[in-house]
Amino acid sequence: MPGENLTRTEAQERAALVRTHSYDVSLDLTTGPETFLSATTVRFSAKAGASTFIDAITRTVHSVTLNGAELDPASVSDGVRIQLDDLQDENELTVVSDAIYTNTGEGLHRFVDPVDGEVYLYSQFEVPDSRRMFAVFEQPDLKAEFTFTVTSPAHWAVVSNSPTPEPQDAGDDKKVWAFPPTPVISSYITALIAGPYESVHSELTSRDGRTIPLGVYTRKSLSEYLDADYIFDKTREGFTFYEERFDYAYPFEKYDQLFVPEFNAGAMENAGAVTFTETYVFRSKVTDAIKERRVVTILHELAHMWFGDLVTMKWWNDLWLNESFAEYASTLATAEATEWTEAWTTFAAMEKSWAYRQDQLPSTHPIVATINDLEDVQVNFDGITYAKGASVLKQLVAWVGQDDFLAGVAQYFKKHAHGNTELKDLLVELEATSGRDLTDWSKKWLETAGVNTLRPELEVDADGTITSFAVLQTAATDYPTIRPHRLAIGLYNLRDGKLVRENRIELDVDGERTDVAELVGTRRPDLVLINDDDLAYAKIRLDEESLKVAIEHLSAIESPLARSLVWGAVWDATRDAETGASDYVRLVLGNIASETESTTIRTTLNQLVLAATAYVAPERQAETAQNAASALWELAKGAEAGSDAQFQFVKFFAALASTDEQLATVAALRDGSVKLDGLTIDTDLAWELLIALVAGGAAGNAEIDEALAADNTANGGQFAAQARASIPTLEGKQAAWDSVFGADTLPNTIVRYTGIGFQRAKHKTVLAAFIEPYFASLQDIWTSRTYKIAEYLVEGMYPAPLANEQLRDATRAWLDANSEPAALRRMVVENLAGVERALAAQKRDASA
Repeated sequence: MPGENLTRTEAQERAALVRTHSYDVSLDLTTGPETFLSATTVRFSAKAGASTFIDAITRTVHSVTLNGAELDPASVSDGVRIQLDDLQDENELTVVSDAIYTNTGEGLHRFVDPVDGEVYLYSQFEVPDSRRMFAVFEQPDLKAEFTFTVTSPAHWAVVSNSPTPEPQDAGDDKKVWAFPPTPVISSYITALIAGPYESVHSELTSRDGRTIPLGVYTRKSLSEYLDADYIFDKTREGFTFYEERFDYAYPFEKYDQLFVPEFNAGAMENAGAVTFTETYVFRSKVTDAIKERRVVTILHELAHMWFGDLVTMKWWNDLWLNESFAEYASTLATAEATEWTEAWTTFAAMEKSWAYRQDQLPSTHPIVATINDLEDVQVNFDGITYAKGASVLKQLVAWVGQDDFLAGVAQYFKKHAHGNTELKDLLVELEATSGRDLTDWSKKWLETAGVNTLRPELEVDADGTITSFAVLQTAATDYPTIRPHRLAIGLYNLRDGKLVRENRIELDVDGERTDVAELVGTRRPDLVLINDDDLAYAKIRLDEESLKVAIEHLSAIESPLARSLVWGAVWDATRDAETGASDYVRLVLGNIASETESTTIRTTLNQLVLAATAYVAPERQAETAQNAASALWELAKGAEAGSDAQFQFVKFFAALASTDEQLATVAALRDGSVKLDGLTIDTDLAWELLIALVAGGAAGNAEIDEALAADNTANGGQFAAQARASIPTLEGKQAAWDSVFGADTLPNTIVRYTGIGFQRAKHKTVLAAFIEPYFASLQDIWTSRTYKIAEYLVEGMYPAPLANEQLRDATRAWLDANSEPAALRRMVVENLAGVERALAAQKRDASA
């Protein structure tokens, strides 16, 4: 990793010297399993006599030709950069090299399908990895046209940003694909996907009358599970919604969506050729939460075609704006253009909980972050960049009005099409359409870190009439900014067994105290809900009486969004050690059965597991987890047959099962001797049940081998790695450790799934043996592995389940002794924060 970094200063200096015009990139994918031939001709203008460099991560550079002069590759290339001296006003550079296939999900990733032995390739370039496929000025503000010519095996499909041409026969069972030039785009959204992918095709008509070809691709061995018609339907709904709201026709010639193996993220917005994780091709039953998330992801990537691809940030400090806008727009489109009408409830339950969690870490940062180099960017794909940014945009929309907001966005697209921008360029358009000065808003919301807490303060007379009502705002000591909030207050009363909202007021809250005169003289309701409808970004607290009503009648709240806000408020108080984790466990188990929203169930049950296993006082954790597992099994038996809730209760029962009786039930479910009406033990669920048995010591390598023989697929291999790492003995954990630290050969997904299994232990004390080797390995891992693999190891192999003073002290000691590198320190700081929060919660629970 060192030596591959690029600083913002270097990028600014290069952009001042260079203007790129075009790239002609020829790739030969038939040269073997380790490398491919890459020949790049780039045309660019420069200041005469200047020097700069071009990025190219290579195994071998065969030739470098600059303006007709042959340069010595050994002198000008170090395998990462190629030095270019004595530039002319107009330049032509040709670089011929052997580039390297990866198995880390960075650059041009190569995967061999265990089902049929076929090879599949896909590119993943964000942030700095197009340089792993061709020589390039790797920064977003040096846009150009890209022309790709690809030689591949004859039976492959090849897809890039431009429409796919008819291939030409090149003999020797090869074909050549000569793609037309792209529009002017940044290098990180160029793409190449190649292999014997199966595809389904359709089309739609854009608002400007063009026919836009649509394609959906997946591996042959997964193609039977591809629901292409549904994906096309959601895509059409997104196109219609965005073209109308953005007042700008889709800016590219075609739109392909490709589901690819071993993908690190959810998806990537390559212009006209979006790649998705193939976990979105459902070979087994998934929760409604996952189904909805796939729709949001489809629409998130589609939104990027305008915001990010048509108009691109100048430098990575505005990455947040790309991702936040896409997250906001996709949630809006999902709620208003698809059948998933409760998408804002999902947003509150998942995205905002992620944002609040991230914003309370020591590593929190302003939304507009300081990005000094590429490593800073990599660690900023976080809950601030995505979820807090989107939450703040939602609040901005509530303040300026949705119509004015979208009108400003539309003007932004028209003015800056195919260009690069900074935040100020968007704010200018929003100020023009809304008539509001956003300077103070931007300073307080985008340039400062931390989350505020809002709580009601009310006084009531003997007759139940409100005599005083105020909203109080506080801030964390380290991040003391008090911010303006646009929010609603909901007033709920019990009516015929339901908590029904009978009044709602919307107001601006600013300062530490905002009096709400409008409520003075009204009767106190049963429940006062601050931030009803979830307009504001803030943690909320309920007053004492409202909290009692909410806990007692949580399932009686009719609004799914209001329920989600109450769930979130109680969880925040638990995480902040204001209330005991044992109380939270009881609240969840007593109310989750009646929850209707899949993502709320999923999020809440994940929080239940964390509370039971890490936040409850240590001496009560085992008993609490056992009781929670038993309760979840009873909930599963009582749930509607075939329902999403039943499915989730079974999955989380297995995740917590630990007693002999519970593990026997898991085994009986898996082998079919115990059945639940409507529940099918399909391939993926069978794996989850087996992993539970392995983690509990009730199964081992023999059963894993048998399951893998029956499911010798990419998914099966990942589950098997997780299962083996879940073996609860010291020997089992050591084998998992050695598999990922001992060699740098495993693909990204196997490393990630190994970490998931490693952290699952029946007796957490077994992980104590890995504290010392973990910290001893960190610096070497950072210098020897790619960023993504290092991230999986630093986070996935941290023995977090210990959550004790020994781990805390060892983590602090490493941080005291290691001042660099900053990106690695940030990961370790975040690991430490999780332990410190767990210790505080344990102390609070013990005192209850």
